[in-house]
This record gives sequence, C-alpha cells and structure tokens, in this order.
Amino acid sequence: MARISYVELPVKRVGETRDFYAKAFGWAFTDFGPDYSATTGGDVDLGLDGSDDAITQLLPIVEVEDLEAALDSVVAAGGEVTVPIFAFPGGRRFHFRDPAGNVLGVFVNEPGHE
Repeated sequence: MARISYVELPVKRVGETRDFYAKAFGWAFTDFGPDYSATTGGDVDLGLDGSDDAITQLLPIVEVEDLEAALDSVVAAGGEVTVPIFAFPGGRRFHFRDPAGNVLGVFVNEPGHE
C-alpha cells in the first residue's frame, strides 16, 4: 500500500535544525553525513536536507513496495518525473511533479542499499 511516510525539509544548517526539533519535541535523529539527518522508526519520519541540491520546498515522500511500477503509474497518470530513480542509504527513490505543480518523492525501502 502506498502512503506518505516521510517528509523532507530543506535546511541551511542541519545540526542547528536537528537540535531544534530534538529539543522542541524530543525527536531522535540519525545523521547520514554532514548534510542530512533524519528521524527513523516513526509513523511518518522527518528528513533534514542541507545538501547543495536540496529542493527549496517541503517534499512529501510516498513509500511503495515496487518503485518501477510506481514510476510507470505516475507517468501514466500524467505526472512529470523531475528526478529519475537514484539510490540513497536505505533504498531508492524518484521525484515527480503532479498536474497541479506539486513535487513529491516516491521511495522503496531497501535496507542495506547504498
């Protein structure tokens, strides 16, 4: 079943933003290098992206079981792929723009994948 399970925020200072959310809400983060930190294990997790290629808006991310099938479905429904499938620690994902102009990501969880 596809569901939004992750939200990514673009940030300028990952450590400062991570520390804010940890203090404000008691959330625990895992750092994935100097430019990315995320909560793990929640119903909906939060990623903080401080990389140079972070998008400039909130990025909801849909979790699916079959990434290639989801890509085909998005394109068939009229979505525009903005970032093709790429790997990251823990899985693979792509980004798309819906007909209203919203950008979302779609990922498959593949533990141990880099």
